[in-house]
Amino acid sequence: MTKPLDAVERTALLTAALRAAETLRSDRLYEDPYAARLVGDVGPELLAEVRAATFPPDRSRTLPSTPDYNAIRTRFFDEYLQSAAREPGMHQIVLAPAGMDSRAYRLPWPSDIRYFEVDRPAVLGFKAERLGEARPRVAHRTVAVDLTADHWEDDLIAAGYDPALPSTWLLEGLLYYIPEPDARRMLDRVAAITAPGSRFAADIVNAAALTLPHMRGLLDVFAGWGCPWLFGTDDPEGLLGSHGFEVEAVQPGDPGADFGRWPDPVPPRDVPNVRRVFFVHGHRR
Repeated sequence: MTKPLDAVERTALLTAALRAAETLRSDRLYEDPYAARLVGDVGPELLAEVRAATFPPDRSRTLPSTPDYNAIRTRFFDEYLQSAAREPGMHQIVLAPAGMDSRAYRLPWPSDIRYFEVDRPAVLGFKAERLGEARPRVAHRTVAVDLTADHWEDDLIAAGYDPALPSTWLLEGLLYYIPEPDARRMLDRVAAITAPGSRFAADIVNAAALTLPHMRGLLDVFAGWGCPWLFGTDDPEGLLGSHGFEVEAVQPGDPGADFGRWPDPVPPRDVPNVRRVFFVHGHRR
């Protein structure tokens, strides 16, 4: 029996529950046949709590639609990773943290890709237990280490990662859960073990999303679980640029990040005091 998941680790079960629900939709943006195995006993409860906060029965929705956001985010990064994997000379993909992600199992990959999943031992143990005999469709390596540990890079390299070669990194569902100094330290550490020209992607919220009164319903849910949102930025390009990455940022609903599903207006970037989520993607300078 694997060790129980802590508060932050359990958010991976919410993502799995969202992906399982998306897979059942007739208008689904992707199909994840493994998500239902990965929700655990808690995942449906977490999803029900988020739905109750997002879609209150007695008033109009003011929070971002988490189901639509997650569907768009998953599809956006599916396409990003698949495109990166087809680039000449690209042989390494790193998901950090990997959570309950099943892209290694559900998507086709070129035969020369090495695919690394980095996450805490409890998460990877739970995932392996749930997936059972399922086999990935790629040369797949798990790296069971906490990303706050002093030397997680050594564990990644020991698993076969080569920092001298181009790589593609995805930090999905991570940066807003950690304080700004830790987020910046994480970006520095990733930059230090990626070769110039490597690809990078992540999602992050803006500063207003952490403080706007109408966001309280969702913020209180995550805080109540013991994993509050702690960091946001209104200048994701500048943030990543200061750590060696040249990126562009799009919001759900922007061209290329909509897929016909984002239900809300997308205010221009210069409009203040609105909640935003950014998908950042680019390369290591």
